Amino acid sequence: MNEAVEGQEEDLRNRLNAMETKLKRMRDQRNNFTENARRAADSRNSMQDQGKEIRTKIKEYLDQQKEIRNRAKEHQLKRDALQNQIRELISQKRGKKESSKGNKSAIVELSETVAEIERIERQLMTDGTISLKKENSLLKFLKKLIVKRDELTPLASELNLLNIDLGDMEGSIQLLKAEADAEHKIMLDFHSQADEIWNSIKPMFEERDFLQAEGDRLHAAYLEGRKNADEVHSSIVEMMKEVNEIRDKMKAEIEEGKLVIENHNRLVRESLTTPDKDENLANSLSEKLIEQGSLTFGGTLSGDFSVAEKKPKAKKHSRKLRTTRGRKR
Repeated sequence: MNEAVEGQEEDLRNRLNAMETKLKRMRDQRNNFTENARRAADSRNSMQDQGKEIRTKIKEYLDQQKEIRNRAKEHQLKRDALQNQIRELISQKRGKKESSKGNKSAIVELSETVAEIERIERQLMTDGTISLKKENSLLKFLKKLIVKRDELTPLASELNLLNIDLGDMEGSIQLLKAEADAEHKIMLDFHSQADEIWNSIKPMFEERDFLQAEGDRLHAAYLEGRKNADEVHSSIVEMMKEVNEIRDKMKAEIEEGKLVIENHNRLVRESLTTPDKDENLANSLSEKLIEQGSLTFGGTLSGDFSVAEKKPKAKKHSRKLRTTRGRKR
């Protein structure tokens, strides 16, 4: 039976050693996966930081380009307004009338209004034949023209338009053309600056896209490493449960073996103990002696307590043992 127990213990011990060896390999594998995931995460973070920097630069350049494009747009609007005035003056010069009053530009309306105001004022100052009723009508109309002039003046000033002379159509047209060409050139210069900025931005877009792709790849590697590490860790947890069960079983068998050995040793000691060395017997006799005051040993023969006589005539009789409490003085 002891050999069977020892064989079972040896089998459990071998299984435990094999499992502990496998656990060590699995822990090393898990740590490798974790380390690979950590390195991938560090590289990913570095790529993301670089991508953030490049995106910040791109935004700065784009904002700068947008501002330049807006300034080009302002000069484009001024050029378009001047070109509209040129077309209107050319149409007036050729005797064509506008289909509607709303199609006239602010500078043309302002010039016509100013010219009409000057004509009425000159008429009121020089024409002595005007009746009172006519004069009041002209004054009323003059007030409306002045109001209109005051409304058009800020608009023309905001657009930086020229106050043309309707009396010199050709000169006004040439002047407006020069201004339109100047505004067009300024617009082209701004667009050229914006194009240069765009040429500087394009390589940044390529670098940004590369960093984004590389960051995504490293993030996927990080997730894969974490997944593999988690799977190995789950296997380790399951195996640790089995290892602990084997250890508990071995511990129980060891404790059981110790108990068997202790019981065996106790039985051996008891079988080898004589009555005079039996502590339990001695204690029992002592208690009986204290209670009764005397002891009688049963199962003894008279010859058991006799001794050899030195003299033939002297006989020694056996006697009962009596005990006394204390020593007589």
